[in-house]
Parts: sequence; C-alpha cells; structure tokens
Amino acid sequence: MPGGRGCILREGAFMAVSLFLKIAGAAMVVAGTSGYGVWMAGNYQSRLSLLEQLQKMIFLLKGQILYANAPLPEALETVGERTTGVLSEWMIQVSERLLRQQGEPFNQIWKEEVDRLDADTALTKTDRQSLAALGEHLGFLDSEMQERNLLLYLEQLDLVIGELRSHRQERCRLYTSLGVMSGMFLAVLLL
Repeated sequence: MPGGRGCILREGAFMAVSLFLKIAGAAMVVAGTSGYGVWMAGNYQSRLSLLEQLQKMIFLLKGQILYANAPLPEALETVGERTTGVLSEWMIQVSERLLRQQGEPFNQIWKEEVDRLDADTALTKTDRQSLAALGEHLGFLDSEMQERNLLLYLEQLDLVIGELRSHRQERCRLYTSLGVMSGMFLAVLLL
C-alpha cells in the first residue's frame, strides 16, 4: 500500500500548512488590532497636545490684540511665527488670507481655515466647532469684547484640557488593552 502512505503524508503536510496559516492569520489580527489601539492612544495624546498648544497661542493672540494693539492679521502672523506645529502654520495661513483679502469677512475666512484643519489634526469635530465659533467674535468688536470672548474660549479650552489630562493615563491604557484583547478574542474565534 504505497499509495496510502503518500496520501497520509500529503494530508499531514496539508494540515501543517493549514495550521501555520491559521496561526499567521491570528497573529496578523492581533497585531492589527493592537496597532489600532496604540494609534487611538496616540491620537488621544495628540489631541491633548494640540489643545495645549492652541491655548498657548490664544493667550499670545490676546496679548497681541490687547497690549500691542496689533491689527488682527499682524497679531495672527506674530503668534504663528512665535510657535511651531500645524496650528502655527494655520495661523500664518489665516493671516496671509486676511492680508490678501478680497472682500471676504474675517469670520468666513476663519471658518474656512478651521475646516481645512480637518484632515491634518487630531482635533475632534467639537474642538473645531468651538474654534470656528471664536472667529465669529473676533475682528469687528472693540478690544474689550474681544478680550471677553478670548477669555471665554480660554476657559472652555481649560475645562477640556483638564478633563483630557485627568483621564489620559486610564484612556490610553484602555485603548491599548482593548486593541490587544479584541485581537486575541478574534484570533481565538478564527482558530
């Protein structure tokens, strides 16, 4: 029965390859979901970092408007040049659009530029909406009203940053753990 022995060997090799593919697939699922969990934790950290940078920039903007009596395009450009990162470039872009303004109101330019932040940052939709709302109250009010609006925005920002900071460690750990555990669960289901 030499033919029977060959079938058994082929069947054993097939089962070994099949098992190897299942293990490789399970490992890829675990790696993918773990990576997603780490990405979510990183995104959380990025959002906190961007909001802290934005807070610093709004403080600088307030100083430029109130104490240096700088016009808004100049104040935005100065703040953009004093800081770094995506938000810095964004402020410089708003300033440039204001300088070459072609009849567009400030709040429209501000809102359009906030909408462009969409793909580049970890800011949530709510973060972008409150930033867009800030632009509705800048540029045409007296300096006292602008100061009040900037202070109100800074208070709101401070609350959000405080909440993100207080939950940072647990949320980042949760995202990472959920990524790994969900991958393991799916791997068990696949095997």
